[in-house]
Order: sequence, then C-alpha cells, then structure tokens
Amino acid sequence: MTNRIQGTTTLVGLLGYPVKHSMSPHMHNTAFKLLGLDHVYMAFEVQDGHIKDGLDALRVLNAEGCNVTMPHKKKVMEYLDEISEDAKIIGSVNTVKNNNGKLIGYNTDGIGFIKALEENDVEYTGKKIIIAGAGGAARAVATQLAYEGARELVLFNRTLSAAEEIVENIDKNIPDCKGRALELKEEELRKELQDASILVNCTSLGMKETIDMAVVSSSDAFHKDLFVADIVYDPPKTKLLKMAEEAGCRFMNGLMMIIWQGASAFKIWTGKDMPVALIKKEILRS
Repeated sequence: MTNRIQGTTTLVGLLGYPVKHSMSPHMHNTAFKLLGLDHVYMAFEVQDGHIKDGLDALRVLNAEGCNVTMPHKKKVMEYLDEISEDAKIIGSVNTVKNNNGKLIGYNTDGIGFIKALEENDVEYTGKKIIIAGAGGAARAVATQLAYEGARELVLFNRTLSAAEEIVENIDKNIPDCKGRALELKEEELRKELQDASILVNCTSLGMKETIDMAVVSSSDAFHKDLFVADIVYDPPKTKLLKMAEEAGCRFMNGLMMIIWQGASAFKIWTGKDMPVALIKKEILRS
C-alpha cells in the first residue's frame, strides 16, 4: 500500500466550526490523487474568535491556502492582505490563497451556483430571479447573479431587514440590477413567481426536521418555464423539487453548487481544473 503523503506534501485546510461533517476533504483529496498533485486537504475546527490564529498557522506552515466556513466568513476579511472585487461586494470570504505569505481572499459560493446553472443550460443574464432566504448563501448567490448580469432580483425572507440589507448592498455596488426585498409570505411569493425565470431556495426548508416543508405549499405556484434551484442537497430531492418536477419544471439541488465552488477554490490553489465529472461520480457513490 502506497502512502501518498510524503515530506514534500503541502497543506490545504478548512477552517471553521463545526467541520467534521464536511465533504470537502473527500472531494479535494480525491481530486489531488486523480491529478497526481502533492497536496493534502484537512479540516480544522477553529472556534469563533480564533480565525486570526488559524491564518497565522497557515503562514507558519506555508500552506497553499484554505477554505473558510462558518462562523468566520466575514471576520476573516479583517486579517487578509487582499480581497477579490466580488468577495468585497458579497462581504464574505470562503477561500484563501497563500501567495508566499500574502493571503488573498475570494468567495466561490456564488460562482459555484453560477457554474451549476450554466451546466444545466439555464440563462440568467437579463432575467428576473426570485431568492428565498437572506443568510450567507443567499447573499453570495444574489450578489453573484447581479454581478453576472441578472436584470431583477427579488429577495424574500421572514426577517425583512436581512433581505433589505442584501438588496441595498447590490443597489449600491451593482446598480444595473434592480433589487427588491419582501417579507416571505406565500401569497406575495406566488405573485412574483408568475413572471420569474428562476426560483432559488436558500433557506434550510427541506432539510432534516423540515423535510416536509417548502417555501410554497403546492406545485400550482410554478409555471412550466420556471427553473427551480434548491441549495439543499440532502435529501437530493426536497419537497420543493418534487413539486417542481410535478409542475413540469426543470430543477437542480445544491450538490453541483458545492462541487463547483470547490472546483473554483481548487483552481485558485493549484492553477488546475478539478476533474468535476469524476468528483461528482465519487461523491454520489460515497
């Protein structure tokens, strides 16, 4: 049995808390092995208040870089040497590249979503898009869609102020995209869906204890030309996606968003393309 890890092997990490559930180590280590790259990806539980220590460790260990997850995606920005333009607008970082001690921050969450749409041949430029939710994922997805040319974004959230803050940020930084924030009420959501091209669920509805819940109660809320995306990937087909299927809509879950955001980070660290098709097969198999 050959041990892939040698004295020359360099480190890539995941900093966050909790992280033991993450599929990122499996995904990236599989890709490193497939391409014969001398890196190893490990998950490190870094609790709130210690992200600077984690970044200092990256420098000391001369790591290639890291992913950053909750609760550090915003706080980490204070300790980076440079931040990409879109990550600045989004207001959070999920990927860091160590360039000879200079730490550069990126956000690949929204890029991952865009790549998943493109993989499904979904046109988003010049379109009206509905987003349910106003957390970190919704912020990244909404901002990237605006950045890439969406015509109109309507954000629905139970706490209206959170959606308003995202819309205000988009209006300030990407004025060509029209943004609106509305309280998440099904009647209003149904009205806005009538002329929308894409619906994106960025809430946790459909997971675990909410597995029988969705942002709408029945499939008659959808028209057949609507594309429905759910960032939830476990279960693979949420109640929302089952209703989309019933209505004859095309749809996708969040798995390819996760894989594509990982692929974008992989390219930042290594300069090489992740073998996405093979990684998808491996993730589905495992």
